[in-house]
Order: sequence, then C-alpha cells, then structure tokens
Amino acid sequence: MSDICTTCGLPKELCVCGTIAKENLEIRIYTEKRRFGKICTVIKGIEAESIDVKELAKVLKSRLACGGTFSKDEIEL
Repeated sequence: MSDICTTCGLPKELCVCGTIAKENLEIRIYTEKRRFGKICTVIKGIEAESIDVKELAKVLKSRLACGGTFSKDEIEL
C-alpha cells in the first residue's frame, strides 16, 4: 500500500504539494544604489532547497559579464 501525503491527502505518487509550492513562490528583483553610486541588482525569494543558488549565481555572473555574490536566499549582481 502506498503512503499518503499529510498535506493534500493524495498518495505520494500523485502528490501535488511540491508543484503548488513552486507556483506560490514569489521572487523579487530590484536595484539598489550602493557605495560610490554603483547600481546593484538584488534577486530575493529563491528557495535554496529546490534550486542550487550557488550554481544559478555562477551562470548569471557569466552570462551578464558582471561580478556578484550569493547568500542563503538572495543573489547580488
């Protein structure tokens, strides 16, 4: 017999909780003016559990030809 999800009540094979959680995810992208008048783009709201933030920051930095850093749930470019 299959296990039943405690959140949605469906069998684990048909569980839709992960899909619903990703649809409700809110990612914010904005710019900040930093020291010496430099503009910094900040990306917040990325779930570190579902996406490799370090790898995403690496790809963004190489594609956008800029420097940057990452923390638990935000990327600064």
